[in-house]
Amino acid sequence: MLQNVHNFNVKKIDGTNYNLKDLQGQVLLLVNVASKCGLTPQYEGLEKLYREYQNQGLAVLGFPANEFAGQEPGTNDEIQEFCRINYGVGFPMFEKIIVKGEGQHPLYQFLTEAKPDAKLKTDSKLLPRLKEKGLLTGKENDIKWNFEKFLVNKKGEVVDRFSPDIDPMDPLIISAVERELAAR
Repeated sequence: MLQNVHNFNVKKIDGTNYNLKDLQGQVLLLVNVASKCGLTPQYEGLEKLYREYQNQGLAVLGFPANEFAGQEPGTNDEIQEFCRINYGVGFPMFEKIIVKGEGQHPLYQFLTEAKPDAKLKTDSKLLPRLKEKGLLTGKENDIKWNFEKFLVNKKGEVVDRFSPDIDPMDPLIISAVERELAAR
């Protein structure tokens, strides 16, 4: 099994190959994103987090996925345009991938096995609502919905996982990011 995130190759949203090893020494926040989700406004918080901490070594990485109620139906070009126009997204975006189920991208297989459980919001209504509607399917460690976040340290190790409804600017995420940025 691959030992860390730096061992993976992905494709940028423009189709060019990208080796995550190029981000070695940076703290990474990997997020499965969608354009037509109730959580889509989190793009704003992701961009704010990226801009505030980019110069200290944080990279936010967006991975569009369409596994959750078809909320990311667009092409890579449409997704890129949507993010630029509506949220001014400057953080790296990657090609649409499968993050759950058959055909799951190896990167997301690794992430969900490395950190099987997400930290939850104390007053979260998202997971009970998804369960009630029959939308929580698959394995226990699967991504639950759009905007689930994985924090990766400078060595490429998965150190935290956050529930989709935890806003990127939540103190829980900010303190974890700052902790990893300060680590040697």
